[in-house]
Amino acid sequence: MADRKDEAVCVTGGSGFIGSWLVRLLLDRGYTVHATVKDLNDERETKHLESLEGADSRLRLFQIDLVDYDSLFAAINGTVGLFHLASPCTVDRVLDPEKELLDPAIKGTINALKAAKDCGVKRVVVTSSISAIVPCPNWPSDVVKNEDCWTDLDYCKQKGLWYPASKTMAEKAAWEFAKEQGLDVVVVNPGTVMGPVFPPILNASMTMLLRLLEGCTEKYEDFFMGSVHVKDVALAHILVYENKSASGRHLCVEAISHYGDFAAKVSELYPEYNVPRIPKDTQPGLLRSKNGSKKLMDLGLHFASMEEIIKDSFESLRSKGYIS
Repeated sequence: MADRKDEAVCVTGGSGFIGSWLVRLLLDRGYTVHATVKDLNDERETKHLESLEGADSRLRLFQIDLVDYDSLFAAINGTVGLFHLASPCTVDRVLDPEKELLDPAIKGTINALKAAKDCGVKRVVVTSSISAIVPCPNWPSDVVKNEDCWTDLDYCKQKGLWYPASKTMAEKAAWEFAKEQGLDVVVVNPGTVMGPVFPPILNASMTMLLRLLEGCTEKYEDFFMGSVHVKDVALAHILVYENKSASGRHLCVEAISHYGDFAAKVSELYPEYNVPRIPKDTQPGLLRSKNGSKKLMDLGLHFASMEEIIKDSFESLRSKGYIS
């Protein structure tokens, strides 16, 4: 493994579920990391990062506001690579979509990319989502969804699906900016991210699993396309950053599957919990595929199986006291 002690990179959203794992793996690889948080005085955002191996000498924390360009510039300045993860994430209804989701996602992405350009960053990895790929009701029913598929914004606006709308608009804005400004941008589109939790706050995807174990019958029709281990998502970011041949979007799921498949596997592994029986085909028109993430597999990523993801997630929820 190359020693990258002289290479500084910035991770926005560094205190989050994926961000914490990414910071950890980057430090393990010898990178110097600028990680951003919302509040430097909140130990729930900082303590777990400061305790990472290598953090004392190679981790710097910065407080940012996504709609404040200057705060992003200060965090990114002095780095050669940017991982832009920071974006609000929820699968619940929101009261003010503009303020809660759209502005931070879209303006935050443009501010981050503008700061990266102004700081001379060589490559940017943007964390998008499968929510920028589905829902897409007009995709051909006999074709497996892939990176060419985009979420239907009109459908999202009609149904009040503001999270997929925010991720889609932010990713499209990133591609537009990259094209206009000649910035080297590559994108990762993770599915439902689960696994061992570092931060003391539970993320939206792990909350989905917790609700399922508690008997929730929600099908997440417009929010699911497959699960993925959080460590694999962090590794995917590093792979597309370090492999200069990587380009475009990268679907990141262990397999394209239905939420019903996931629920059935949870029920099989933990029969003592009251996991509801959910119809097998919960995502209308979604064709299953074992190699939906072929682009990342071709770069050498070996995905943890659905069973491994569920077991690691369950153990983490139990060890942290979320389930008995």
